[in-house]
Amino acid sequence: MLPDWQTIDLQPTWGAFWQSCNALKSKPGWQIICARANELTQPDNNSLHAFFEQGFTPYQVYNPDGSSQGLITGYYEPKLYGSRVKTARFRYPLYGVPDDLLTIDLSEVYPQLKDLRLRGRLQGNRVVPYYNRGEIDSGKAPLQGRELFWVDNAVDLFFLQIQGSGRIELPDGSLVKVGYAEQNGHPYNSIGKKLVEMGAFKIEESSMQNIKLWAAQHPEKLTSLLEQNSSYVFFRELPNGLPAPLGALGVPLTNEYSLAVDARTIPLGAPVFLATTYPNTTEPLNRLMLAQDTGGAIKGAVRGDFFWGFGEQAGTQAGRMKQTGQMWVLFPKGAEPPLSP
Repeated sequence: MLPDWQTIDLQPTWGAFWQSCNALKSKPGWQIICARANELTQPDNNSLHAFFEQGFTPYQVYNPDGSSQGLITGYYEPKLYGSRVKTARFRYPLYGVPDDLLTIDLSEVYPQLKDLRLRGRLQGNRVVPYYNRGEIDSGKAPLQGRELFWVDNAVDLFFLQIQGSGRIELPDGSLVKVGYAEQNGHPYNSIGKKLVEMGAFKIEESSMQNIKLWAAQHPEKLTSLLEQNSSYVFFRELPNGLPAPLGALGVPLTNEYSLAVDARTIPLGAPVFLATTYPNTTEPLNRLMLAQDTGGAIKGAVRGDFFWGFGEQAGTQAGRMKQTGQMWVLFPKGAEPPLSP
């Protein structure tokens, strides 16, 4: 049922699976399977296959229209250059969470909204939408004093917000880690799609690399382009001891084995078998991954964002990845969803 299942190597998956168990081992449906995993000491590939086959039931994920194919993109942890103080070179602020940002959870009143949170601010006695990207960049939001760092490149800062986490190299050569803390509540809009509509390049040429190239060639149009995406991300500084960025599940991501998903369809922490292809190729990329993150652009049932890791090579792969793919979510036996597969 799962493409190449019998031949794939599950050893790299095992470390990512343990990160999920760290978050889920006390939750119903996961206690037994995580306890069973704890009994496996130095498992080989055969025992790992047996573990997943005996402990999980795979369900293929379908879109509302009944189709099984969806978009698989990539993300990574970029490196930026910055400073804790503003200078002539470092002049683009990376903000922490604003004091006036409200996050409203309506799930207690409206259970059907349990996966939605409203974000806004008070204006008199009314809650209104929080400032959009253009308003924040133009200084309308009260963010003075909330600057965590200043970086040297506006486009790199923009893509850091899309990736959700990264590292900043300070003038003394040290690296600090930053991760997603909050968002302004505005919807994500792709500037790559906007550039295609403008005729800057064809849809198949839309990549992070080509967007950066366009920005370098058209600096006078950059601000208005970035404002097309009104969504804005606020950050927090992370402990340097973390081995990797923290995903939405609250555990460190695993290079090439963590997947960002739409948690309305796929539960965070679950194993997900992904059948897709490597960026810009037809070479099969079939592996068992873990749903450990979410993202503003990751909306839909068959929709995944493949975490490639840290650095330039990971960024190259992530920036080029726009593949079609299929997904199967694995539920622990005894905790399957009520509907039949």
